Amino acid sequence: MVLDNTKATVAYRCPSCGSLVRSIVGIFSLTADSIKLKCPCGGSHLELSYTRDRKIRLSVPCFICPNPHNFTVSTSVFAEDGAISLVCPFSGVDICFIGGEDAVLERVAESEKELSELLGDAGITDFSKGGKKGGELTDPMVSEIVAYVIKELEDEGALFCGCPDNEGDYEVKIGDAEVTVRCRKCGRLAHLPADSISAARAFLEIDKLTLT
Repeated sequence: MVLDNTKATVAYRCPSCGSLVRSIVGIFSLTADSIKLKCPCGGSHLELSYTRDRKIRLSVPCFICPNPHNFTVSTSVFAEDGAISLVCPFSGVDICFIGGEDAVLERVAESEKELSELLGDAGITDFSKGGKKGGELTDPMVSEIVAYVIKELEDEGALFCGCPDNEGDYEVKIGDAEVTVRCRKCGRLAHLPADSISAARAFLEIDKLTLT
């Protein structure tokens, strides 16, 4: 059997350190066995394997959810000049990119812009992936998770304070080990633990938040 040596760039964001991990993967290498794209920090890896029906199965780490997500894609995506995105089914945020290298990098840049806009909508204007600097969170993914959930709660009318009929005006402040949500109108607030990625993921389980 003649094996297709088509190659594509595969990239994902490491949930442990926040770095973009990318590598060129060939279908030829997948036909022999599954392969893993490991982050240099050692905190995560993406796994790819070739199925019997000539498709590619991926197990992708997610910086929103505690467990990886599984996807199956056609091998045709490896032959395209463009790029596709695989999204977290919970949040709709892009977590993996496959395609030509230039197209993947362009799609990553677009995704980063969308994520930055999301954080801005949630009231976070100072965000860095460089670790703890001047009061920023130690884990680079924590603020993204907390900000996303707070924005979702606000959009769903599940964020409550002392203002009537969900008329609160909320702001989010990032501290060393916590995130503070405060209503600018009534002054009520909530302090949320955010000293680790596990604490932020636990925050995903709540369906409402009341400021006191």
